[in-house]
Amino acid sequence: MFRGTGTALITPFDEQLNVDYAALKKLVRFQLDSGINSLVVLGTTGEAATIDEDERRKILETVIEENAGKVPIIAGTGTNDTRHVVKLNKIAEELKADGVLIVNPYYNKGTQSSLIEHYRYISERTPLPIILYNVPGRTAMNMLPETILTIYDKCPNVIGVKEASGDISQIARLISMKPDDFIVYSGNDDQVIPVMALGGAGLISVLSNVFPRQTVSLTDAMLKNDLTEAQRINNKFMKFMNLLFAEANPIPVKYAVSLLGYCKNTLRLPLAVAQTHTARILEEEFDRVRS
Repeated sequence: MFRGTGTALITPFDEQLNVDYAALKKLVRFQLDSGINSLVVLGTTGEAATIDEDERRKILETVIEENAGKVPIIAGTGTNDTRHVVKLNKIAEELKADGVLIVNPYYNKGTQSSLIEHYRYISERTPLPIILYNVPGRTAMNMLPETILTIYDKCPNVIGVKEASGDISQIARLISMKPDDFIVYSGNDDQVIPVMALGGAGLISVLSNVFPRQTVSLTDAMLKNDLTEAQRINNKFMKFMNLLFAEANPIPVKYAVSLLGYCKNTLRLPLAVAQTHTARILEEEFDRVRS
């Protein structure tokens, strides 16, 4: 699908909380001009849970048109209703997205066995490449390496996983077991070096909303086995990476992108703007890493 950095793109809203499509186009151009390797639309960072299907269609259509075939576009389509995922995949198919990112079912959770059945049902009903998304901090369920690889064996269009478990030992075990053509992406900016050092192909990033060129430089350095340069970039941005999760994502990153002037600092409830203390320390670190 891609190697390097894929941006988990925010969704900009205007002051009336409507999707700001003009700002969205500017964000896409900013990412492309910065050399990003892929765009992941309508994921957690894109506030997909509060976006209706008409908006979803127009957002994806806007991004695909603005991208004009330059980089792969991956649509987030995961929900906790298997049949609804299939319906959202149809939108991605119609608009000719390059793939879909499907998060584990949340709230109703299920079991490792039911995860296999969930993904098999979906896989049989879309031709699009599927990237699994393991983020137990959001779903309250961890997808084990054995489960991931069973899904891969049973679903020909499952090509990889965004691993955001935070468990480096688990990710190391997955990478040691996987076939060469199965792709592992780090789902956490602050773990990109260990994941890629183990054999991961790149990063699906929140940081790159704000600093795309620098994040691409980090993953490029890892792909070139230039650990010294990767460490230099990683160390410079580590505090900022962590501050992007000082409150629930995408609260801090929305504020950071607004500092760049690309969007309003507006979110849809149940999310609210960053607290004053968070905004202050984020802005201080933003100014430091930009210098």
